[in-house]
Amino acid sequence: MPDSLSRPSAAAASDRNQTEIARLIEIMAALRDPATGCPWDIEQDFASISPYTIEEAYEVADAIQREAWDEFPGELGDLLLQVVFHAQMAQERQMFDFADVAARISDKLIDRHPHVFGPESRDKSAAQQVKDWETIKAAERAKRAERGVLDGVAMGLPALTRAVKLQNRAARVGFDWPGAADVLEKLAEETAELVEAREAADPAHLAEEFGDLLFVMANLARHLEIDPEEALRNANAKFTRRFQSIESALARQGKRPEDSDLAQMDALWNAAKAAERG
Repeated sequence: MPDSLSRPSAAAASDRNQTEIARLIEIMAALRDPATGCPWDIEQDFASISPYTIEEAYEVADAIQREAWDEFPGELGDLLLQVVFHAQMAQERQMFDFADVAARISDKLIDRHPHVFGPESRDKSAAQQVKDWETIKAAERAKRAERGVLDGVAMGLPALTRAVKLQNRAARVGFDWPGAADVLEKLAEETAELVEAREAADPAHLAEEFGDLLFVMANLARHLEIDPEEALRNANAKFTRRFQSIESALARQGKRPEDSDLAQMDALWNAAKAAERG
């Protein structure tokens, strides 16, 4: 079938987008109606919905990582619902509405892309565009009266991601290790301090030293140009895959992990590891 017949026109797609977004906003308003809405939805506020917003963002990332493209539209829809939910609650408080949310991000995208929507030339590298982007964001922070270097790094970010962002901000003003080798030295130092804290049997100090060690690991990831969240997600997936291999191998023997000992499971782990490496 020709493309012109199989794909909707741009105008038809735009109309459908507007129709479905308006329908979603109306559904959310109905769910929040004090007289006829859903009791659970009515009871929610920004704080109670916030954890779901974070969870839905992770489920989008999970679908991408698993390449579960059949699930992808649904997961994006769940995330979009969070935006609509927050906007509806804000509208009820006469703070802003969904249109304000869409307008803010549209204006931001235009302002941050002068090489597309403004007079600047597109003839520059991606690295230069990133540098220009940071300059624009710095100007935006200045308008919001964010005076400190670390101001504006969201508290709600995953801890590893926030650690990297804090370190990147500090690095911009020269507060950074020269290279990964220096970070590795610091890692050895923090490991030794963790051992000392463990021997001292002080739980609070042990937790503090463990946090310091994780912070240095995040810094090492930054110097090695590794996303620590992605690296840990991959490690989690690898652990899950190999442990499930242990369970399958034991099941073929009519056993479960709790019926086995560590030596047997470790041998099966090594077998799964060898099989993956071919």
